[in-house]
Amino acid sequence: MTRFLIPALIAAGPVFAADWPVKTGDKPLTAAELDALAGQTLTFYDDGQAKFSAGGAYSYTYASGDSAFGTYSIADDGSVCIAYRNGFSRCDLYVRSGGRLILIDEKGDRYPVRPE
Repeated sequence: MTRFLIPALIAAGPVFAADWPVKTGDKPLTAAELDALAGQTLTFYDDGQAKFSAGGAYSYTYASGDSAFGTYSIADDGSVCIAYRNGFSRCDLYVRSGGRLILIDEKGDRYPVRPE
């Protein structure tokens, strides 16, 4: 049964760049911009904060004050993938659009980042 599970998990893996639901005018972050995430904290309009630490540590603090911890990595397609300690994982694509930084999740939902 394991031999069938592994290919299914691989097939259900991260979405590739061509599959991201980008809109006209969306410009994915460059490799240099993705590398520069280290040391940054991005604040979203719901007051959640994504913190990217040097060395790949990641935390997301909800408006309630609760936090989720994990690690992040940059995928070959330019998406940012998070592996949480609880076993959950996700990949998001960050784009610039109309002067704003926006996170696009694998479902296509868009979350603008507050300007600093």
